[in-house]
Amino acid sequence: MTLLDSRTAPAAGQDRPQPPSRGAATLRDLGLGIRFAAAGGREGWIRTLLTAVGVGLGVALLLLASSVPHMLDERSARDQARSETRISDSPDTNAPKSDTSVVRINTTTEYHDRTIEGYLMRADGPAPVRPPGLDRFPGAEEMVVSPALEELLAAPGNELLRERLPYEITGVIGDAGLRSPGELLYYAGSDTLTPASGGHRVAGYGDPREGDPLPPLLIVLTVMVCVVLLVPVAIFIATAVRFGGDRRDRRLAALRLVGADIRSTRRIAAGEALFGAALGLLIGLAFFLVGRQFVGAVEIWDVSAFPADLVPDPLLAVLITVAVPLTAVLVTLVAMRSVVIEPLGVVRRGRDRGRRLWWRLLMPAAGLAVLGFTGRVDEYTYEPVNPYLIATGAVLVLVGLALLLPWLVEACVNRLRGGPVPWQLATRRLQLSSGAASRAVSGVTVAVAGAIALQMMFAAMNADFNRMTGQDPSRAQFAGYSENVTGRAATSAIEQFRATEGVEMVIGSVQAYASKPGVYAEDDVPPTTSLTIGTCATLRELARIGACEDGDTFVVHPPGDKDMSAWVDQAARKGKVVEIGSGGGSPLRWTLPADSPTVEGRIDPMGDTHYGIMATTGAIDAGTLPGAQITAQVRVDRSVPDVAEHVRNTAARIDPGMRFVTLDSVERDRQYASIQTGLQVGASVVLLLIAASMLVSQLEQLRERRRLLSVLVAFGTRRTTLSWSVLWQTTVPVVLGLAVAVAGGLGLGATLAWMIGKSVSDWWLFLPLTGAGAGLILLVTALSLPSLWRLMRPDGLRTE
Repeated sequence: MTLLDSRTAPAAGQDRPQPPSRGAATLRDLGLGIRFAAAGGREGWIRTLLTAVGVGLGVALLLLASSVPHMLDERSARDQARSETRISDSPDTNAPKSDTSVVRINTTTEYHDRTIEGYLMRADGPAPVRPPGLDRFPGAEEMVVSPALEELLAAPGNELLRERLPYEITGVIGDAGLRSPGELLYYAGSDTLTPASGGHRVAGYGDPREGDPLPPLLIVLTVMVCVVLLVPVAIFIATAVRFGGDRRDRRLAALRLVGADIRSTRRIAAGEALFGAALGLLIGLAFFLVGRQFVGAVEIWDVSAFPADLVPDPLLAVLITVAVPLTAVLVTLVAMRSVVIEPLGVVRRGRDRGRRLWWRLLMPAAGLAVLGFTGRVDEYTYEPVNPYLIATGAVLVLVGLALLLPWLVEACVNRLRGGPVPWQLATRRLQLSSGAASRAVSGVTVAVAGAIALQMMFAAMNADFNRMTGQDPSRAQFAGYSENVTGRAATSAIEQFRATEGVEMVIGSVQAYASKPGVYAEDDVPPTTSLTIGTCATLRELARIGACEDGDTFVVHPPGDKDMSAWVDQAARKGKVVEIGSGGGSPLRWTLPADSPTVEGRIDPMGDTHYGIMATTGAIDAGTLPGAQITAQVRVDRSVPDVAEHVRNTAARIDPGMRFVTLDSVERDRQYASIQTGLQVGASVVLLLIAASMLVSQLEQLRERRRLLSVLVAFGTRRTTLSWSVLWQTTVPVVLGLAVAVAGGLGLGATLAWMIGKSVSDWWLFLPLTGAGAGLILLVTALSLPSLWRLMRPDGLRTE
């Protein structure tokens, strides 16, 4: 008979009370655990709040992740709502002119590596259609801007941008017309824009057509991004519910002393974990709702969102609400299987028998087997991809790495002997309790392993979604094309580029078409070739020309193409008349000099091969050519401040609708780039969560050892010694965790590369990622030092 039994024994002649049913006993013990967590005094509340904050951080991120589908749908809907209504599949087809039609031209530009989307518009009638978000149509020399662009224009130091957009701001675009709160967008009015000057007519907005489906390779990549970002969150939630485990076990031993059995203690512990997880759900919801109000002001990797877009999916929200408390209870019950709680103390079985390795290897092996069973993904046939098998295999591998880490830490630290005093203090602490240290870095291990696998996938798929353009940025950095600058204004435009600050050279030419004169049937095409007019320096960049003086002309053949060379010779007959002009109007008749030499064309900085007729400015007046256009390829001095903005301002001044591009040797696929941006945004958020959760875990462990630290200080141990010991206690598990992450990440990455039919292009991608993981650990350790110094006081020995 226990003490509790004797105190509650019935008096003589009274019936012995019946024991409660099993269900009632379970509810009673769970309620008792909740009471301990909620009314356990200051120590109990600190422990419960640490658990709740750790769980809350994870819940907030899970709610954020569950809001991503709704956010993307809303963003896509707003994008479609402001897209032009297509009249036909031909991009050259204009809408008919009416009282509601609008002529507009795309005037998108860049400023300091940020894209500013813009449109110049002119109304055809009194009731023009307006894009979403506009209260009224902008008048001539007026513009309506997004709030972010208004703020950018008003900021000091942006005079070059204000010079490029000299319109008067008369309104702000509403949220319905923006993809995100940080988008830079404007609509400007004009009274001179016509289809003849480069504009096109639209009748309305709202394109109902869906975008292109994701290729199979990008589906695999998207699934892996979701897994890599969410698995560390789940592991941190499972780690957070075990905060304060040592104190809880000692309290349960006291309950055993007064009569509680083993099953009761486990149910009481489950009740404590359930209360902490439930409180964590509320805190996580509060974090999410409060952070949601400020999300519009946060921009990561040029990505932002409206608060109204962050609405968790109902099914996912219910799943989170159920899964988090259930996970807390299961983790607590599993953890207590390795602990024997006796009335006089707590015995941990793991210290005697050690952790088993064989079953820890089964999970990653099973994950790799699942990925192998999924088979290869065909990037060309667009066959359906099973995302659930891929996600299951990846989750098994990453969770298996987290389970392998405790065994590795224990196996290594048990063999450590000797060394300086801080090292001995650290290793002895790890030998006594390596599980807490392993749990603290398991999330980092999983995050780094997943990041390594993803980076290997990105590297293997790089060639498929990054196309070599053939452009040569060493010869020119910018190129401008205008169909609206003709006649004498074309030559003036080239001179304006040459006079721009920081411009070293302009490969500027006026281009038209020259054809063989004659009468042709309706279906016959006359021999036609291009006519390029420029200085000798410009023509040498476009063809292999030796001696050249102003007034010279040349016939240029494309290298290695005999058929096209013959076609050029049919149109460019030396000593014969050619007709210059296209697209209506009276052509200009001009005689090609008979002594024009034949030369071979060159590839220009844009990667295009030139051929046809080339003439210097003295051979023909470029200002008299009908249907002429300008092309300007600009080389600049990068040392001149804001040289790119000066050149873009010149282009906007010449023709607001000029197609002005930056030369780049590689062109990235937009869907591929958006997934990579999503990974960068998600990884940044997960790293913040990891840092916050690790800091909470570190503070909880220090608080658990407050009395021990005070004893060491009271006996004369220097504070620097204890600080170094804390650093070593963090460093050893981190090094081992990063080693597991590298091995597991490389294995998972190689398997994924095999799945998509690619080869691993770089086995050393893990170096920067492991450096980031190690730096994160050092940062958390540094932030925990002030708390450590406060705890290292002799008054910590005082007790009540």
